[in-house]
Amino acid sequence: MLNKLKPKSEFSRNVLTLMTGTTIAQAIPIAISPILTRIYTPEDFGVFALYMSVASLLSVMATGRYELAIMLPKKDEDAINIVALSILIAFFVSFISFLIVFIFNAQITNLLGNPEISSWLYFIPITVLLTGIYQSFNYWSNRKKQYKRLATSRVVQSGTTSASNLAMGFGGFGSSGLILGGVLGQVVATWILGTRIFKSDLELFKKSVNSLKIFALIKKYIKMPMLNLPNAVIDGFRLSGITILIAKYFTVASLGQFSLAWKMLQMPMSLIGSSISQVFFQKIASSKKSELYYLVKQFIVKASLSILPVFIVIYFFSVDIFSFVFGEKWKIAGEIASVLSPWIFINFISSPIANVFIILNKQEIVLYASIVYMIVPIFILLLFNDFGFMEVVNLISLSMSVILIFYIFTSLIIFKQGKSNDTQ
Repeated sequence: MLNKLKPKSEFSRNVLTLMTGTTIAQAIPIAISPILTRIYTPEDFGVFALYMSVASLLSVMATGRYELAIMLPKKDEDAINIVALSILIAFFVSFISFLIVFIFNAQITNLLGNPEISSWLYFIPITVLLTGIYQSFNYWSNRKKQYKRLATSRVVQSGTTSASNLAMGFGGFGSSGLILGGVLGQVVATWILGTRIFKSDLELFKKSVNSLKIFALIKKYIKMPMLNLPNAVIDGFRLSGITILIAKYFTVASLGQFSLAWKMLQMPMSLIGSSISQVFFQKIASSKKSELYYLVKQFIVKASLSILPVFIVIYFFSVDIFSFVFGEKWKIAGEIASVLSPWIFINFISSPIANVFIILNKQEIVLYASIVYMIVPIFILLLFNDFGFMEVVNLISLSMSVILIFYIFTSLIIFKQGKSNDTQ
């Protein structure tokens, strides 16, 4: 009976493995969120969101986006050299981040408009370094189809972060408890993933990695930093810009409400989407180009049907859910979650499409789309902030949903044309 319930295809089994780990990883912070929202204030969540806005913006540059190329070479010997390259770049970017924070600490603090964050800016280089190393290990494990390893690291990271958040929250650490908890979770997850990789692949690393090979691969996959990196920076600037401008034009408490709503929607969706996207990336990387249109179309239909009921519930009942689960002071977060749900739903469906353009070596298309996707919410906040906080959130969600729908249909047309050209 149990064997009949198991997914038959390798793709489905791999997705299930990652999603099982993801589900457990996300269940932990979601389960303790009602406690966190009662021991931390909206202002604490706002300060944490400001920290993450700066850290995330720098973290997207941590590897020069070369970690994406780990999936592409036919030989593991080439791929392991890209892992080494990505980690080296992470150390360099982390050092540059430290210099920026050290020299411009006062200016960054003034820009963010919150003196409390000044000393915590020095933790950003650590976050950047850990992000770069973890992503490099993550893509290598994906290439080797070590999905149990990835699932374990996510559960451990989530558990460590959540336990630290709780302990420091009860200890009265305030926003620093949220920041330190996140850093500790990264440290433990990276260490676990790294030790398992070195146990299984250390000999390959010693035998294969050399500077000449690394320089050759830098040139071969130069489109990653030239086209994919600007795309990632633009995405980071969009998210960070929204965070900073909400704090600037409204209040840190409003940012805290927005941050909780975004976290409760985006965190599980992004990690579930990441599980699917990683396996999907591995599948399309080993498929014929003529099959890409059908694979993408099939993914969109299945993803839409599987996740739509969840978003229907969020759209209609999030205000009551947030007020009951997190406390009455988080009612606004529930209203924000309802407004954001169409955007997050369509984003979940569209996010893996960028990987197809990487396979086709057409990252410039994703770059153009990202520029539009970044400009719209920033301009809305700059030009329409007098409308009021909820009105601006409504306008952003509607605009971004329309952009993503156009992106999905345009991408499908491009993939279908590519299929036709391959069969001629």
